[in-house]
Amino acid sequence: MEARRRELVWIERQDFWGWGCSQCVWVFKMAGSPIGDSIDKMRSQYEKQRDKEFTSHVCAEHPRAKNPKR
Repeated sequence: MEARRRELVWIERQDFWGWGCSQCVWVFKMAGSPIGDSIDKMRSQYEKQRDKEFTSHVCAEHPRAKNPKR
């Protein structure tokens, strides 16, 4: 079975809207608000933190629940 490459994807659920991993249940939750003196700087800080956390997360630590057999 070919290993699938994980991607950062937009997720919309009843309890969460934001970025997450395509291969596990990891989602990005920034602690606090982005800091900066402009919207562009705040957005850049947000994206850097999101990308850093996505790159460093380990999918095995955030497994998806398996569906029970029927």
